[in-house]
Amino acid sequence: MKILVTGGAGYIGSHTIKKLGRKGHELLTIDNLSTGHREAVLFGGFKKGDIRDPVFLKRVFSAFRPQALIHFAASAIVPESVTNPLPYWENNISAMVTLLRAAVEHRVKMAVFSSSAAVYGEPEKVPITEDHPQHPANPYGMTKLVGEGILADCDLAHGLKSVCLRYFNASGLDPDGELVEDREVETHLIPLVLKVAASHERSRMAAKAREQSRLRPVKPAGCPALLRATSDSQSSGAGSSLRPVRAYGPEGEQGAKARPLRHAPSAMRSVVHIFGNDYPTPDGTCVRDYIHVNDLAQAHILALEWLSREKRSGAFNVGNGRGYSVRQVVETARQVTGLPIPSQDVPRRPGDPAELVASSVKIRKVLGWKPEFPELEKIIASSWAYFGRGIEGRK
Repeated sequence: MKILVTGGAGYIGSHTIKKLGRKGHELLTIDNLSTGHREAVLFGGFKKGDIRDPVFLKRVFSAFRPQALIHFAASAIVPESVTNPLPYWENNISAMVTLLRAAVEHRVKMAVFSSSAAVYGEPEKVPITEDHPQHPANPYGMTKLVGEGILADCDLAHGLKSVCLRYFNASGLDPDGELVEDREVETHLIPLVLKVAASHERSRMAAKAREQSRLRPVKPAGCPALLRATSDSQSSGAGSSLRPVRAYGPEGEQGAKARPLRHAPSAMRSVVHIFGNDYPTPDGTCVRDYIHVNDLAQAHILALEWLSREKRSGAFNVGNGRGYSVRQVVETARQVTGLPIPSQDVPRRPGDPAELVASSVKIRKVLGWKPEFPELEKIIASSWAYFGRGIEGRK
C-alpha cells in the first residue's frame, strides 16, 4: 500500500514507519523537522515541508499518489496548549484542514488520525470506553476532538474513511535500539525520570573517577606512564559530570546509525518534579495508562488493514487498561534501574485530569490488537536500555 505519513520523523511516527516498512509498504514521510529528526525515518522516502503549505502538499500528493494517509503531525504539549493555545489551533486544526483538502482533491479514501485520550477530559468513570462523554480539559484535547469531527464530516461528504486512535500515554523505546526519544523540551514522565537517574549516577561515577585520580600514585615528572594516564583521563571525560552520548547505537550495533544528541540526557534535571499531590487518587498523584510505543505503532497497521477491509470509519482507545500513579512510575523506575531517584512535590500543572485509564476491549475485539509490552517494568526497561548506557552495573 502507498502510504503518506505526516510527522513521521517524530517519536511515534518513526516507530510506526519502521513497522510499516518491514511489512513492505511503500512509504513517504513529510515533516518540517521542527521537533522530529530526519535520521529517525528508517524506511521509505522523505520530503521536508510544512502541511500548512498547500503548494507543497499539492506537489507531494500529485507525485506520490498515496492510497492512505497517517496523520501524526501536531503540537502536543498539554501545559503549553493552556498557556499558548493559538499555535495549537493553527498546527492541529488549520494545518489539518489544508492537509485533508489536498487528500480529498487527490481522492485518498483512507486515513488514520493520531488522536488522544485528552478528548475525554476529566472522566466520569474508569476505565474509559469510546462512548464516554467528551469534555476536553485543555486546548490540546479540544483540537483533537475537533480533528475527529472534521474527519467525520469528510467521511459523510467525500467518502474519506478514517480511524481515530485515541492514545493514552505513549512510552518506551524501540527494542532494537535504532530509535529513541530525543526532544528539545521533554515533558514525558518516564524519560524525565530516567534522565534524573542517569544524571545522578553519572555525577557519582565522575566524582569516583576524580577521587581515584587524586589518590593515584604520582609518577616522576616527564614519565611516559604519567603522560599516558593524564591523556586517558582527559579523553574519558573524568572530572566532568557529562559524558558523551549517542542517540543511536554505535555503528555495527544492531545496524544502528550513530548521531550525537543535541543535549546530553544527564544534563536535563536533578530531581523528578511531581506535579500535584492532592488529586482524588490513592496516593494523590495523577494516574495514567502507559502503552509501549511499539504496541501503539502496531495499532496503526491494524487500523489500516481494518479500513482497507471494512471501508468504514471508527474510533479506538489505545491503552493497556491499567493505570499507574506518578509515584508508582518513579518507584518502578527505581526498581528497574537499581538507583535512587530523588523526587519533589510541586504544584499542579494546568489542564491535567486526575486519572486517564483506557478500556481496550473494543480495539482488542475489533482490530485484534494485543500489546506485546503490557507491563510497566518492561516499558521502563526498554527506555533504560538507552538512557542508562554507560552506567556501571545498570540493570
